Amino acid sequence: MKGYAMLKIGESGWIEKERPKCGPMDAILAPLAVAICTSDVHTLWEGAIGERHNMILGHECSAEVVEVGECVKDFKPGDRVLVPAITPDWNSLEAQAGYSMHSGGMLAGWKFSNFKDGVFSEYFHVNDADGNLAKMPEGMDPVDACILSDMVPTGFHGVELADVQFGDSVLVVGIGPVGLMSVAGAALRGASRIIAVGTRPVCIEAAKGYGATDFISYKNGPIEEQVLALTGGKGVDKAVIAGGSVETFAPVVKCLKAGGKIGNVNYLGNGTSIEIPRIEWGVGMGHKQINGGLMPGGRLRMEKLSSLVSAGKLDLHPEVTHVFDGWDYLEEALFLMKDKPADLIKPVVRIRK
Repeated sequence: MKGYAMLKIGESGWIEKERPKCGPMDAILAPLAVAICTSDVHTLWEGAIGERHNMILGHECSAEVVEVGECVKDFKPGDRVLVPAITPDWNSLEAQAGYSMHSGGMLAGWKFSNFKDGVFSEYFHVNDADGNLAKMPEGMDPVDACILSDMVPTGFHGVELADVQFGDSVLVVGIGPVGLMSVAGAALRGASRIIAVGTRPVCIEAAKGYGATDFISYKNGPIEEQVLALTGGKGVDKAVIAGGSVETFAPVVKCLKAGGKIGNVNYLGNGTSIEIPRIEWGVGMGHKQINGGLMPGGRLRMEKLSSLVSAGKLDLHPEVTHVFDGWDYLEEALFLMKDKPADLIKPVVRIRK
């Protein structure tokens, strides 16, 4: 089979590999559509998780089941399925402890294009098919279904980590594909005010549709000063960090109320450490919490999130701004995500309708 791989840091291309083998609890799938993630950019060009050689990239897709193992009960060849970017080992001790995304070690639930070939290939392998796959709802566009792989569960997890409650004022830093879903998740959870940090007009327009009420730009001065000015010096109840860098934490801590919570789902692709401002953190006693987490995977999560789409509670169309047809356009879509032109939110490559 062919696959689009990271050859080494900074270099990628098409390679030939043997089709993966199917274990008794597993499945082999063929992509219907694949989406490009900023994490692919961090992995390939920044070496964020270290050197990888001839590793097939990609962790966002919708797919069709090609083969299942003898112990798989709920899926069969021909089924169209949702595939979460995180595919835990559900019989692990970490899963039993409530942290399935870290099954086998920290971040080890993230298998695709981390230590296992990803989904940018003619066929790919999914472990524990009954636990990790979900049936694609009838009539769902496979292009939209890609957004359920990662953007929705990651953006929503940021909201969960921040513990957004009815009536909260919420700051969302970064309104790319993940941040937009954090805006949507905060609105669904009952936030009364959502202040979004972003600059690209296409993202601002989408964020308005998802429920953002105010917008600020880091280009107009320090984030914390703008947030404090908007809130009469009070700051916000909760914050979600879905973009930025290791320098982003300090201004967010500065504009967070005492007892506030930060949910970080931003992939920190470089940097050594983050700085927490001592005074604004209440000299260590301000009850300002920072929670950083990898999105949960699993079938139940996918079924619940996709039910929001089916019920008309969540519209995924604004997330996808560029659709390509066929594997030949995968590299173009990847470089588009790297360059991030002004009209881009998310590129998706449709393989089959």
